[in-house]
Amino acid sequence: MSFITLNRVLNLKSILISSSGVSSRNGNHLTNSVIASNIEKATLAAGCFWGVEHIFQKHFKQFDINTKVGYIGGKTNNPTYKEVCSGKTEHAEALQIQFDPNKVSYETLVEFFYKIHDPTTSNQQGPDKGSQYRSAIFYYSTQQKEIAEKVTQKVQEKLKNERELYSGSKIVTEIIQAGEWYDAEEYHQKYLNKNPFGYECPTHFVRW
Repeated sequence: MSFITLNRVLNLKSILISSSGVSSRNGNHLTNSVIASNIEKATLAAGCFWGVEHIFQKHFKQFDINTKVGYIGGKTNNPTYKEVCSGKTEHAEALQIQFDPNKVSYETLVEFFYKIHDPTTSNQQGPDKGSQYRSAIFYYSTQQKEIAEKVTQKVQEKLKNERELYSGSKIVTEIIQAGEWYDAEEYHQKYLNKNPFGYECPTHFVRW
């Protein structure tokens, strides 16, 4: 086979691969990239992240969410758990959820966030006190900000008629633009899966 003929064969193979939806670089279907691009993030702080991750995993497993816990909203780089617990870094313990909006909406996740913690206590969840335990929604787009504000207002209205929902009467949840995220140490990830009898904040339960 001549060099020219070989080049034509290779070019034809490349065209056929591309048209079939497969990347010639790594062999992955191009449709996988499209699917991956649909994945969004939700970052929520609701107290000790062990229990927050556990309850979201339990109730949203069927929607194929991916979760991890970490630190956000602080002023230092690469904080450790010990540093965050000191309160000096100003980070919040938070849960980051990767989700497909075609399977579950951001609004649904935010509504559930309000169902499973007490958003009326400032820098505290149950017996856990400190700014790292504050209630906060970290948004990644104007749309997420608007949804978070809408859901917050709806829950505040609900609280007027159902005062027993939380310990207080006014939601103090922060709604702020997401900054740098830092993964928590590996032993914190899926902590209650690894330690079924481990600590879980008593405010973490479904209220309605």
